[in-house]
Amino acid sequence: MRIHSTQDPRGEPKRMTTGRRIAAAAVAAIFLFGFNASSTATGLTRSAAGPAISSATPRSYELRMHHLHTGEDIDVVYRIGDTYIPEALDQLNHFLRDHRTQDVSSYDPKEFDVLHSIMTSLGRPNGIIDIICGYRTPWSNDFLRSRRASTGVAEHSQHMLAKAIDIRVPGVSTRALRNAALALHAGGVGFYPVSQFVHVDVGPVRAWSFR
Repeated sequence: MRIHSTQDPRGEPKRMTTGRRIAAAAVAAIFLFGFNASSTATGLTRSAAGPAISSATPRSYELRMHHLHTGEDIDVVYRIGDTYIPEALDQLNHFLRDHRTQDVSSYDPKEFDVLHSIMTSLGRPNGIIDIICGYRTPWSNDFLRSRRASTGVAEHSQHMLAKAIDIRVPGVSTRALRNAALALHAGGVGFYPVSQFVHVDVGPVRAWSFR
């Protein structure tokens, strides 16, 4: 699902995706009427994070990703201020489905915040994240573990809980990506220099390297 900008080079408007229409409507409602009106109008849910949204236009949180197995792309505003957008989360859950079985799970939204924070700390807030692996069913996890004697796939992987994603960022070294994730102290960080990806999850804070 590739998402384009809302304006083409000739100045003609392009169709906005559902996620962006929802985000735009939520920003307008929050700005004009406050949090309660926007949540009623759009079905938004407040994150567990923190303070009430002020009358100023709240910050938008956007993710741009490319899935290396499905070939799909997504560019979505998934959160505005402290408010997660349910429809955008649904899009992300589908995008990060188990590409072997097509099963979809419900990701912990904090995982998306981790990805957003990593890209911000790297100075690439609008950069694209390459997805190696998102959600895994128990079957997929066992399948990967059985392929070789040692694959680095945990028996009780956070991927099966929809709390982990394996990523690369084009133009950023695997080591620099690992260091950015470690600095957050937000969960588990796995460093896979041979396969050139970093595992990030929102489970217990820990770190490891594989080969």
